[in-house]
Amino acid sequence: MLLLANAEAWPGFPLAVEMLRAGADSLDAMVAGIGQVEAEPRVRSVGYGGWPNMLGVMECDAAVMNGTTREVGAVGAVPDTIPVAALAQAVMQRLPHVMLTGAGARRFASEIGFSVDEVLIDDSRRVWRERLEVELEAEQLARFPDIPLAPLSHAITDPERVRDTTVFLSTDARRGSHTATSTSGWAWKYPGRLGDSPIPGAGFYADSRYGAAACTHTGEMTMRCATARTIVLALKLGRSLREAVDLAVEELAELREGFLGGVVIHAADAQGRHEVVNFRCEGEIRYWLWDDTMAEPELRPARTI
Repeated sequence: MLLLANAEAWPGFPLAVEMLRAGADSLDAMVAGIGQVEAEPRVRSVGYGGWPNMLGVMECDAAVMNGTTREVGAVGAVPDTIPVAALAQAVMQRLPHVMLTGAGARRFASEIGFSVDEVLIDDSRRVWRERLEVELEAEQLARFPDIPLAPLSHAITDPERVRDTTVFLSTDARRGSHTATSTSGWAWKYPGRLGDSPIPGAGFYADSRYGAAACTHTGEMTMRCATARTIVLALKLGRSLREAVDLAVEELAELREGFLGGVVIHAADAQGRHEVVNFRCEGEIRYWLWDDTMAEPELRPARTI
């Protein structure tokens, strides 16, 4: 058994490991672990600690994929909901659909007993309002939100250049390969924006015959390249895990137009090997790793390209 997650998964990674050690279903363990991340205000890119969109509204995205059946559950731009990974799992388990978004996803959440959550902490609300006061003239501020929002798009890298996602991947020869993701998306995103986190093949993909992959940071790029699916397909076609990941990086590097930035790829094959690669992200990128030969999880540096 191998479990892989990005560095910001620290609030929930130990719980997922504990559940796996106890024999829990892999997806259940990952969703429970992500739930701890979503509820932690110190994680500023997911759930309760995330940043709002341009209107000051938190919209969260999440997905799960069972690599053995290739069933997917995904939710996007969900308001008033913290445990969106659990909601995505419920979509997979209870509905004939793959994805629900916005008000429809929130309606489904209420139907199955999810609470209506306060999702924006005071600090996020304060920073959002202060940024508006910097960006807008007094007349625009008085009319807000009844103004064009597109000109504010240059603010999406503030504060803290937040573009991260929590991703979990598990691989086991007996239990299969699976993925789970959750994010509040980019800070200051245009309302309704979906990144790659809920998009099968872009931000995540799993096939228990070959392996699994998931991405963080600039989702606009991985959607254009179908990065996660590229990796799993390359494994199917006989590439090694490193070759598969490097092929996906080559495709990202070929992009010349549109919004460009860094991407972090997390991947594992069906034999329990793993790769985590930092493509053009500033600073050191780290990730959590645990397998059933290890006494405790380890935080390791990603390979930089």
